[in-house]
Amino acid sequence: MKRTATCGELNARDDGREVILNGWVHRNRDHGGVTFINLRDRYGITQVVFDDTCPAELKERAASLKMEYCVAVKGKVNKRPDSMINKDMATGEIEILATELEILTTCETLPFMIDGDSEANETLRLKYRYLDLRREKMQKHIALRHKVSHAVREHFESLDFYDIETPTLIKSTPEGARDFLVPARMQPGKFFALPQSPQLYKQILMVSGFDKYYQIAHCYRDEDLRGDRQFEFTQVDFEMSFVSKDDVFEVVEAQMAHIFKKTMNVDLPIPFPRLTYHEAMDSYGSDKPDLRIDMKFHDFSSLVPKAEFGVFKSILAEGGTIKAMVVPGAAPNYSRKKVSELEETAKTYGAKGLAWMKVTADGLDGGIAKFFNPIADEVKELLGAKADDLILFGAGDWQTACTSLGAVRARLAKDLDLVKWDDFRFAWVIDFPLFEWNEDEKKWDPAHHMFSMPQDEFKATMEEKPGDVIGDLYDLVVNGYELASGSVRIHDPEIQKRVFNVVGFPEEEAEERFGFLLESFRYGAPPHAGLAYGLDRLVMLMCGEESLKEVIAFPRMSTGTNPLDESPALVDEEQLDELKIKLIPVEDE
Repeated sequence: MKRTATCGELNARDDGREVILNGWVHRNRDHGGVTFINLRDRYGITQVVFDDTCPAELKERAASLKMEYCVAVKGKVNKRPDSMINKDMATGEIEILATELEILTTCETLPFMIDGDSEANETLRLKYRYLDLRREKMQKHIALRHKVSHAVREHFESLDFYDIETPTLIKSTPEGARDFLVPARMQPGKFFALPQSPQLYKQILMVSGFDKYYQIAHCYRDEDLRGDRQFEFTQVDFEMSFVSKDDVFEVVEAQMAHIFKKTMNVDLPIPFPRLTYHEAMDSYGSDKPDLRIDMKFHDFSSLVPKAEFGVFKSILAEGGTIKAMVVPGAAPNYSRKKVSELEETAKTYGAKGLAWMKVTADGLDGGIAKFFNPIADEVKELLGAKADDLILFGAGDWQTACTSLGAVRARLAKDLDLVKWDDFRFAWVIDFPLFEWNEDEKKWDPAHHMFSMPQDEFKATMEEKPGDVIGDLYDLVVNGYELASGSVRIHDPEIQKRVFNVVGFPEEEAEERFGFLLESFRYGAPPHAGLAYGLDRLVMLMCGEESLKEVIAFPRMSTGTNPLDESPALVDEEQLDELKIKLIPVEDE
């Protein structure tokens, strides 16, 4: 029986219509000889009734149905009485009075329940991913991902971008993470790499005259997995010629507004606010600040000389900084023990401790309050603090003070339930340092990648003062996550050589690794800029999840394994011989 309708489309207007439905038995129940089943497909759920009008053989087969049997049902649409309408179901106005039933396939005992939220552990869910994906939540997540991808393409097409695929077997180039290598059978001893991004090829497309390129690209990075990181991931990648970063921002902001309106009916306010890297760190302790948390840092250094607290004075004398953060109304709920738990979070990020005090109607109390009570009014005025507020301090060098207090801020948001998952706060973080000092190797590294343009005012002194150089770099952040990263690219071969020199990348090696890109720049390369954002991460946030596994059809566990197909796996010796590869035995640890 071939279906003539889906399980999500029928309503009262179809009353009396004969239909055939195909799907899975979502639930079945027997009410005194009358069998009810909820039949499910990806479009929805419809109730089917086998009542006393059915032949005995049909009723007997209906009673034998178990959860997740795959069946075909023929019957007539019957409008329910008003008193029996199920308002929780899209098809709740009707039911199907069955006349025929075909069991297409049966189902063994389920390893976990599909109806409702699964309590199965992650390994079990991924091993039986085909069952996990049948759950309503996962069906909705994958459907949203599809809609987002469609909206992305729709928006780029409206702006006359070309969708151009780039290779997935490329030359290994240093891009910040380990490459996945693929042996080249026809060239023994040589290897392809899977792309970490289409970076070099999209720049070459700009040299090729395709001034508006985009791609929903599959990328691969051999790095440790976490909730928002997988080996295989999908990014929306685009590049434009003859533009500035403002043009890139305009495209992205319009695209995000289009995606959210079309898929979630959410209106995003644009343009997005812009913060410099220094402002983001100084005010929020993070270069990907969560702007849903209404707690900014204050510079407390001006009041330190007025109090007799030697620890803060010593830090300032050594060139450090003192940051203060007010947690509104939190003082009554934070005992010394609970503050100590926050202190452990701060220590994880390099802080030596976490100073604190509470605001009372009479002044200050607890922690380091005794040192600042003589100037309590000044403290409250500077910080805008009121009775029952908790004040927390980050102290040390600027980076440590900001980062450690930023970690505490993020923890407080979770502990105090300060944010809503569906409140989306986008912002641009701009003006990142172009280089960062590698203390272990005593050298300068690119903060983003080696193809990002220094801002004009720093080009002349780039070699003399690398630490001062600000790049034309930008990130798009939302709700505490880095969603996108991009830059104005270097298109001048001489500037590219200078950047290579600063990061200690020899000219010979640069030619070996990137020669095809560098050579292309000698043939009239246009100024260009671009950006890439994580499609998986965007959908994860739109679904209110904290793990990419919830929005990727076939993800991997944190060990990098996939319980479904048991990859990675051993291969036959014959395959290795053909590739001229020998394995070195790994000793058990």
